Amino acid sequence: MSEVSVNLTEWQHRRPNEDPDLRGLFLDGDRGVRELAQSLTASNILQVQELRHGLSLAATSFVGRIELGPLEITIRPKITGMRLACLLRYAYGLRDLRLFTSPRYGVQPEAFQDLLGCQLAAEAHELLARGLHRSYIRREADLGSPRGRIDLQTLAAHGGTALAALPCIHHPRLDNCLVNEVLLAGLHLATRVTSDVALRCRLRSLAKALEQTVTAVRLDADTLRRLSRTQNRLTAAYRPALTIIRLLLQGIGATLTEGHHTVALPGFMFDMNRFFQALLSRFMHENLEGCMVRDECSLRHMLAYVPDHNPLNRRAPQPRPDFVIVQGQTIAAVLDAKYRDLWLNPLPREMLYQLAMYALAHPACCFAAILYPCLEPAARESWIAINSPIGNSRPGRIVLRPVDLNRLADLLAAPMTTAVAREKQALARRLALGEKAH
Repeated sequence: MSEVSVNLTEWQHRRPNEDPDLRGLFLDGDRGVRELAQSLTASNILQVQELRHGLSLAATSFVGRIELGPLEITIRPKITGMRLACLLRYAYGLRDLRLFTSPRYGVQPEAFQDLLGCQLAAEAHELLARGLHRSYIRREADLGSPRGRIDLQTLAAHGGTALAALPCIHHPRLDNCLVNEVLLAGLHLATRVTSDVALRCRLRSLAKALEQTVTAVRLDADTLRRLSRTQNRLTAAYRPALTIIRLLLQGIGATLTEGHHTVALPGFMFDMNRFFQALLSRFMHENLEGCMVRDECSLRHMLAYVPDHNPLNRRAPQPRPDFVIVQGQTIAAVLDAKYRDLWLNPLPREMLYQLAMYALAHPACCFAAILYPCLEPAARESWIAINSPIGNSRPGRIVLRPVDLNRLADLLAAPMTTAVAREKQALARRLALGEKAH
């Protein structure tokens, strides 16, 4: 049981010499706790250091809650409440349902996993209210009133029958199908990771309603791949709930990629970089006119091994920026989405070097931009010139471009009018091409 609760926001750094909660606090002697702390630091999920006077904690782009020995660490995103819910629903194509059906559930969720749990509860309630999907399931049984077709092979193998029943193969239409089994397992998963007592009770109530006719299945990559192969228009209503379940499964440390193995975390940690990239991708695809947006487009000819100087015959590395904006046949911009407020925090050198390479690789546009989240309405673009060390030429430029999440959430929540549509198009063009023509 955790003894100390520590709250952080994304990218916040708390040191023992400045924070009395961390002063004199150290990880216990359990080897597993120290190995977990090292894994979190190596994976850049949470920087944990034991210093002379206590623990130093530095959050990154991951938000959620995790138990680390005597510590219960909660990391919250800066944007909270209904604006975060609006952005989350838009990024992942979730339905705009009421998160709660009773006044006692009306408190805004504090943790990111609670927000996902609220949305999953609303989706599950909607599915139960409209009626669960049913599938025809193969059954073999001896029936007194034959249904389906008689299993003649089984009947012949037993030399007939002396019972008042015949072996039959039939296909009853049941709730206990894979999509409902995954939904039930997802409700159990959300119950485990949520920290809100009222929400946990609601999730358990929904799970009990499902358990009357459905059995849970183990949630893993194989199960979700099997489910994806069976999806069709009849199960389209389940897609938002299944998207949330995938996010929850990723957040506990499970992997959905073959050939990789990760250890489940004692808690829930979600990378906001994925959310931010999905949000910008959908917004620019829907609102950017006159340009084509390519997601994670490989820059194939940017780097290449020199012929006759590749003794191991390795494939050339292919950088993949988050977005490439194409106008006609020309690359107009190369963009990378980084979930770090560069208006308030310094630019890490690894981001600087990555964007400098993108900018120098395409002389046609000669610049690359970082799209970063910001809550300051006064935030403006910052330009970094790449100067030639010989002469006064400037072969490229790096642009730090803020994305006002509050304004974006307000636009997405506003009723669609001509003025709102034009403002969305203007914002999409500004995010893609900048405040001035390049």
